[in-house]
Amino acid sequence: MAYDYEYLKKEVMALTSIDLNAYKEKQMKRRIDTLITKNRIVGYDQYVHALKTDQARFDEFVNYITINVSEFYRNPDQWQIMDKTVIPELIAKFGKNLKVWSAACSTGDEPYSLVMALSRHIPLNQIKITATDLDKQVIAAAKQGLYSEKSIAAVPDDFKKKYFTKVGPSYKISDEIMARVEFKEHNLLKDTYPTDYHMIVCRNVLIYFTEEAKDEVFRKFSKTLCRGGVLFIGSTEQIINYKDVGFDRKNSFFYQKP
Repeated sequence: MAYDYEYLKKEVMALTSIDLNAYKEKQMKRRIDTLITKNRIVGYDQYVHALKTDQARFDEFVNYITINVSEFYRNPDQWQIMDKTVIPELIAKFGKNLKVWSAACSTGDEPYSLVMALSRHIPLNQIKITATDLDKQVIAAAKQGLYSEKSIAAVPDDFKKKYFTKVGPSYKISDEIMARVEFKEHNLLKDTYPTDYHMIVCRNVLIYFTEEAKDEVFRKFSKTLCRGGVLFIGSTEQIINYKDVGFDRKNSFFYQKP
């Protein structure tokens, strides 16, 4: 048997339900090869054996390939558009009980940013965010609510003072913000999508997917949203064929279901 990258992809799918075929192969293979070298393992067959027998290595692998890079209020100018335009328009259309999904939420920076952004318009106790990721390690980290100074650098000053407490070198987000977010495991490429949401935030994740996988996710996002609902994507993820996948373009980063 040839223990090549095709073999690894099949084994990873069986072990984790993560379909590596949906990721850009050159990028993903390079990342995995780097991790195998770091672990001083030779060959995909030995690495698969390690994943099957060593929980720590398995957890490390899932965490590593799911590319968890996040920070609060990433690209602040885009969050200003959300604050000044998107949220007020959604409230005018749907009222204050907005259903919001933070997809591929990583360590929680984004859903917690959403709670704070919404709190300028909606009483905190009325806000509820559903936040999902396929990596249970990052969900566990999100539930801890501890962040570095760099991670919270772009948080508006009034929110920093109100909702963060310094704990050693880290910053702990307040329980009242954390209570507004419900975390769940979800695989964008495999699991059933929810329905009737008013806003989806999914940023800086799909850049790692193939064009076919991206289109499939965008189509599913469109089905998830109510008519008039909004998708907020990352600064490097413009949807060129937005009409084909079920959206109108509000601007470079916000797309609306017609």
